[in-house]
Amino acid sequence: MQLFEWLNEQRQLLLTRIRTHFVHATAAFVALSCMVWLVIPHPVIPVAIGLVPLAILITLSQPVLLGLLFIAFSFFRLHEAFAPLYNLKFPLLLSLGTLTTLAWHIGLSGKIKMWTSKELNAFYIFFALVFIGIPLSSNVGEAIAYFKNIYVKIGIMTPALAWLLTGIHHYRNAMIMITVSGTAVAIVTLFNKVNGIGMVEGTRVTVGRELGSVLGDPNDLALVLLFPFSFTISILMTPGLSKKTRFLAFLSAVAIFSAIIATQSRGGLLGIMSAVGVLAWRRVKSKTLLFIGGGITAAVLFVAAGISGRKSGGAAEEGLDASAAGRLYAWEAAFYMAVDNPLSGVGLNNFYFNYFEYSKHWDGLNHAVHSTWFGVLGETGFIGLIAFMVMTITVFVSAKRATGIVMANPVEYGPVIRAISEGLYSGIVAFCVSGTFLTQGFTWPIYILLALTASVFRYVSLREADLFEQRNRSAKQEAKDNSEPEPPPNPFIKKR
Repeated sequence: MQLFEWLNEQRQLLLTRIRTHFVHATAAFVALSCMVWLVIPHPVIPVAIGLVPLAILITLSQPVLLGLLFIAFSFFRLHEAFAPLYNLKFPLLLSLGTLTTLAWHIGLSGKIKMWTSKELNAFYIFFALVFIGIPLSSNVGEAIAYFKNIYVKIGIMTPALAWLLTGIHHYRNAMIMITVSGTAVAIVTLFNKVNGIGMVEGTRVTVGRELGSVLGDPNDLALVLLFPFSFTISILMTPGLSKKTRFLAFLSAVAIFSAIIATQSRGGLLGIMSAVGVLAWRRVKSKTLLFIGGGITAAVLFVAAGISGRKSGGAAEEGLDASAAGRLYAWEAAFYMAVDNPLSGVGLNNFYFNYFEYSKHWDGLNHAVHSTWFGVLGETGFIGLIAFMVMTITVFVSAKRATGIVMANPVEYGPVIRAISEGLYSGIVAFCVSGTFLTQGFTWPIYILLALTASVFRYVSLREADLFEQRNRSAKQEAKDNSEPEPPPNPFIKKR
């Protein structure tokens, strides 16, 4: 306790010094700028120097915006979907800006408060297991490269996103960012489909394949699009939002739905069915009708997506198609990897490079695991899989509880909270279903869902605590008002 008090005193002292010596700092900045321009006499230098204060101001005053933009570019890969942005290094710049604003507001200004929850604790445990397994990996260099380039960003931004988003306006901005980013990627996907750009297997569309993008795999592209689809459907089905907002959500949902269909991903189709099914479950009274309608819709989607026309997994293949057989062989290899390395697996991002050693059905090529659960099993072992499943179940339970609370009390919780709660609930269900056939264990979706769920559940819990106190105070006041007043003392009876 004394340590925290001392740190807080030092933080306040540093802030006081910064305010006191603001003029001196400005003069030092101007002098340094002149020296830089003197050493490098280029006309771009004064323009860059003039933008530095503006960049610092935005970085320190807009932490939520920077965090959401970082997620947009890191998860949705907007700089790869729109090739002219690729060389501008937006993910790197946004990561530096986000880390700077977090350090400032957590360590100095105190505007961002760190807190923990059962969702974040479960994430910390799994992250620690992944980190411990890196030096035990079969290919340490590959594990370090993936951890450094991707997973460490997930480790930093998952709790940071939960800490940043604390109010209704933050949740509104998060839904807008997710919807707009998903729609942008969907439009590029449909454009590529119409123009035959980035096609694989002749009929399956991709995005940014020439850049080596994650979106260059149709299954991963479907996964990225599935995340915003849950939110657009939730916004569309939430009463209380403006007609304009719901209409725009409808257009976005149609675009994203069409893009997922164009990928011809069976995991994507299952994700669509599960996301819509969760939202429909609360609104359709006849569950029999819901199941019948769901079965018919699934068949229609299968035909509309042209799954039977795929070169792999299409109707032309007899018996167990090549796609399904390949998945089973990959899952078998993942199981043997965990049996051989039960505590740590083969290491982060090492499944592909160990497929030959553990597969009993070698066809001359290494294959991806195409399953979140088996991917985590093979790369982190049985302990890692247990930790990952506990983390996922914790997120699911929290999202379900938050949704139940806000939907049961729509008077106290506005449409934004109801929309994001249902979006998170349907999103985690879609993740669990599609995750059986798509590799999502070490990519952004589950971790963004975890951060948002932790934040929303904390908001709902704090709100429920406030409402409970208000009801208690009202009940006590009402009991006091309704209680019979004591009779006045009889002046003719003397006190003994």
